[in-house]
Amino acid sequence: MQLHQSSGRWRLGLALSLLTVFLWGILPIALVVTLQEIDVYTVTWFRFLVAFVLLGLYLAGRQQLPPVEKLRSLPLKLLGIAIVYLAINYLLFLQGLAYTSPSHAEVLIQLAPVSMGLGGVFVFKERYTLRQWIGLGILTLGLVLFFNEQLRAFITEPTKYLLGSGMVLVAGVTWAIYALAQKQLLQKLPSSNIMLLIYGSCALLFSPVATPQQLLTLNPLHLGMLLFCALNTVFAYGAFAESLEHWEASKVSAVLALAPLVTLVGMWGVSFFLPTLVAPERLTLLAVFGAILVVSGSMAIALGKSR
Repeated sequence: MQLHQSSGRWRLGLALSLLTVFLWGILPIALVVTLQEIDVYTVTWFRFLVAFVLLGLYLAGRQQLPPVEKLRSLPLKLLGIAIVYLAINYLLFLQGLAYTSPSHAEVLIQLAPVSMGLGGVFVFKERYTLRQWIGLGILTLGLVLFFNEQLRAFITEPTKYLLGSGMVLVAGVTWAIYALAQKQLLQKLPSSNIMLLIYGSCALLFSPVATPQQLLTLNPLHLGMLLFCALNTVFAYGAFAESLEHWEASKVSAVLALAPLVTLVGMWGVSFFLPTLVAPERLTLLAVFGAILVVSGSMAIALGKSR
């Protein structure tokens, strides 16, 4: 089987990777602001709907919509798994975010790519190198330190905090299951076609529980945040996919591991310049060190792949 080769334009690949990191890093902050005025089901439905419409228009303009004959050959069970688990991922991450904080949720969601990597070991019989196993150990230690310090900081609402943390962790696992299912679906259709089907199906799934009337009551700030969250889904994934065309996947993944640090810096900036917009986070030095270990472990796992 012929493997994909990057274009060699590593500077463009790095720039696109950093754009993805920025968009994914500030997304939890925008979502927290949005949740002040709208429920999680409507936010999730709106994000999927906008992503479906924009991606559909883009593919239609380029005459790249999935042909009917290829749609008939899709394994429906596998497609259903991808749809359901991505929908669960979006919902649980958003609900967990509402119960915890942006930085906390962004650090814990690092379990998603790690779970996908472990799934590749068990499902696709891939192998981890020694460096990757060491990276996994560093990431686990970082999660323990970060979680322990955050638990002390949020001791006033332990039940709500633990519930939110559990939701984010489960969201990471469900994303890994979705990603592994999509990996198999790539044998039948390009990723853009698969995402179009998934976005449209997820929008339909959330339609019965969404309340679009809430959109009419939003002020400019919260409406702008909601639109940003929806556009983030399209542009962040688009930049991520394009970065893989120009740079090695392991290096792209290592750069993406920086997203929690962007969230931490973003929260500090918001707390300093707009202290009333989002509740400030109480992070100790040990919690920050734990977050850095999580990022370092993720980078080691990404860069530790054998050639």
